Amino acid sequence: MADRKELGLAIVGCGVVGRMRGALARDFPGIGWIGLSDMNERVGQQLKEDIGADYFTTDFKELISRPEVDAAIIATSTWAHVEPTLAAAERGLPMLIEKPLATDARESASVLAAIESAGVDAVVGYTQRFRRRFLAVKDRVESGQIGDVTAAVTRAFMNRMAPTGEVRLSQDRRFLSPMVVSGTHSLDMCMWLMGDAKPVSIFARSTEGILSDLGTKDATFGVFTMDSGAIWSMNICWALPKEWPGAVYGLEIGIVGTKGVVDIEDTHRDVVMASEFSQGPAYNPEDFDLEARRNVDFLTSFPPGDMYDGELWGPMREETNSWFQRIYSDKSTPHATAAEGHRNLVLTMAMDLSAKRGEELKLPIDPAELMAGLEA
Repeated sequence: MADRKELGLAIVGCGVVGRMRGALARDFPGIGWIGLSDMNERVGQQLKEDIGADYFTTDFKELISRPEVDAAIIATSTWAHVEPTLAAAERGLPMLIEKPLATDARESASVLAAIESAGVDAVVGYTQRFRRRFLAVKDRVESGQIGDVTAAVTRAFMNRMAPTGEVRLSQDRRFLSPMVVSGTHSLDMCMWLMGDAKPVSIFARSTEGILSDLGTKDATFGVFTMDSGAIWSMNICWALPKEWPGAVYGLEIGIVGTKGVVDIEDTHRDVVMASEFSQGPAYNPEDFDLEARRNVDFLTSFPPGDMYDGELWGPMREETNSWFQRIYSDKSTPHATAAEGHRNLVLTMAMDLSAKRGEELKLPIDPAELMAGLEA
C-alpha cells in the first residue's frame, strides 16, 4: 500500500456538487493532485483556494488532457455533461458523472457507446443508493426474502425549489420535466431494488397547471408493465408550494413479492424543526432567490446529506469516498453504471412521450424514435 501511486483527479464543474466532491477529494489520502475547471473563473478560483487544489482552468479540455490526471468527476450543469465526458472517455479515464449522461437520448446513447468502446469504468451519480436503509433493502431483496416481484409503487413529492432552480441552469427547456430531472432518482432506486426486471411498456399522464410558465410540467404519473408480468406505478410531482418543508425529496416505495413485501417510508417527517428563523433552502446555488420564507423543515431531507462543522455528512460523502476506493483499490461498489444511467434517461423520457401521445408505449424504444416523438 505504501508504494501505491497517488491519483490525479480532474473535477469539471465547481458549483454545489463539484464543491462537495472536491472537499472530499482533498481529504482522501489516495488523491495526490486535484485540478479544477469551470466556465465561471471566480467560482472556480474560489474552490481552488478553499480546498487547496493544484490547478484551475476555464478550459475543461485542457484540464482533462493534463498528464497529472488519472480520473475525472463530471459535475457541470445538467445540460453540459456530454463534451467533458467524451473527452475523458477518449483519454481512458475512470469517471464519476452527475446524472444524466445527456439531456437527449440520442446523445446519451453516443456517450454510452464511447464509454464502452474505450473500456473505461464510468459510473453515474445516483447518490441515494448509498443510504443505509436502501442498501439494507437491496440486500434482503437480492437474497430472495420477498420472492419474485409482482407489483411496485413509487411516489415522490417535492416542492418547487427544484424546478425553479433547474430552470435558471438550463439552456434548453424542451425536455425539462419532473421525470427527467428529478424522477430519475426514484426510478433508479426502484429499478435497482427490483433487480433484473425489464419494462416492456409504459402508460403515463402529466399535468402542467402550476409550472407551465417555467416551461415544465407539474407531475407525471405512469404504470410500467415488466417482462415478468409485474406492474409498477411510478409517480412524481415537483409542484408543491415553496413553503413546503421538504428540502428536496419525500419518497415512498412499496414492493410486493410472492413471498413478502417491502414498504419504505422516506418522507423525512421523523425529524421536524420549526423556528422563527427561515430554514431554507438547503440547495442554494449562486444568485438563486427562493422568494418564500420557510420556518419548518424536515431535517435530513436534502439528498446529498447535511453539514456539520463545515463538512458534508451523508450519502454523497459515502458515494464519493466509495468511488475513490473503487478507482484506487478496485473495490466493488453499488454505483449506477453508465448503462444504467442511459437506461434511466430513456425510461423517464419514454414516460414523457407516453403522456404526450396519451397512449401506451412499447419498450424498449430506439433513442432516435424516442426523440423524434418528443420533438414532434
